[in-house]
Amino acid sequence: MCDEYPCEKYDGIDTFDSFITHRNQLKDFEKVKKIGIDSYQSELAEKIEILKHLLANYNDGRRKSFFCIAVNLLELQDVESVAEQIATTEAESNNLTLKEKATLVANLFQTMATKRNIILKLNKKASKK
Repeated sequence: MCDEYPCEKYDGIDTFDSFITHRNQLKDFEKVKKIGIDSYQSELAEKIEILKHLLANYNDGRRKSFFCIAVNLLELQDVESVAEQIATTEAESNNLTLKEKATLVANLFQTMATKRNIILKLNKKASKK
């Protein structure tokens, strides 16, 4: 346990990712302090439901990580905005292949991320040679 938060154990914690992104980790800790754990868990529950829908309907076998990163790094309002865009195009996209739908949805998330100056890729440590 640290006497002070954040302590040196957290230095650089958001520099590199593992199989999930750590970029928002410290920011999320601050958000919990600001809005409270119940509100934060409510936001996460909404994000989880949207992510489940994406994975069930738009994962072409190559988008799972991308959707997880996008939902994690974007604010709930932005994720909801993209979900609304997806819902409005659903009827028109019925005749598309799963791969085409996945690309369409990924492009919507990429556009939102670009607006927010967010890169939807994991930050990997450089491999040692």
